[in-house]
Order: sequence, then C-alpha cells, then structure tokens
Amino acid sequence: MTDQEKDNYYMQQALALARRAAAEGEAPVGAVVVHDGKVIGSGYNLREREKHPLAHAELIAIDMACRTLGGWRLSGCTLYVTLEPCPMCAGGIINARIDRVVFGAADPKAGSFGSLVDLTAYPYNHIPQITGGVLEKQAADLLRDFFRELRRRAAQGGSAK
Repeated sequence: MTDQEKDNYYMQQALALARRAAAEGEAPVGAVVVHDGKVIGSGYNLREREKHPLAHAELIAIDMACRTLGGWRLSGCTLYVTLEPCPMCAGGIINARIDRVVFGAADPKAGSFGSLVDLTAYPYNHIPQITGGVLEKQAADLLRDFFRELRRRAAQGGSAK
C-alpha cells in the first residue's frame, strides 16, 4: 500500500467517526491515531454531549492512544483528523510528540497548522510533520452540510441539535 493509499484508508476511518458525531448532533469531526499500522486511539467530537470544551475528536483519540501505549509520548504515531486542528488540539499534538498529522479540510477560522496560524513555525521542542487536504472534499462537505442543516433548523425555530 502506498503512503497516499494509507492516508486515504485511515482518513476514511476518521470520516466514519465524523459521520457518527453528526448523527449524534455533534460537529462532524473524527480522529484516529495510528501506530505501526494499527489504530490505537479514536474519537469524535463530544462537546455537546459531555458539555465540555475539551471534548474534541483529537484530544479524545490522543487520550485513548496514550492509555493504549501506557505513556504520554506518542512518538511513531500519526494522527488522522477530518478537520485541521485548533490551537488547543495542536498544542496537545505537539506535547504528545505525535510525529505526523494528516487532516482533511482546512479550517480558516481556527486552523493552527497553516490556515489561521501555523504552530509548526514556532521553535517548540517537537514539530510534527503536517499533511493537509487528504479527502478534503468529503470532510468539507460533511461539515458544510451539517452546519447548513443546523442553521436551517434554527431558522425554522426548531432545535439546533
């Protein structure tokens, strides 16, 4: 399997998690952490259900990966996420020493690996390799459709969830 095929394969898994988030009324973002060809952590946004601002897909997946490996250093791991990480998640990625981040859709409002800011431009003690735009259309369409439906429901006076 080529690197591009691997990226597409794991991004499809992250997209499946994002669809699950959307079905639960959460912003459709999904993430998986891969180590030695195996998914060791996964998650999707749970901010609404958990009523917690830290319940982002990336942080949930990182937490699971740390528990799986038995430590906080995720060297040798790749994080696949459907949306470019925000500053909080980018900080978690850097602190967890994740080697590589692959994201789908860019986030011009909060993306911290190139869209709004680029945290890899600062001299942190660890800088992950970043690959953006993997299955970008699928990820962007999922987000756009979710928020369009949310706005439609709100305009009709229905539940935003």
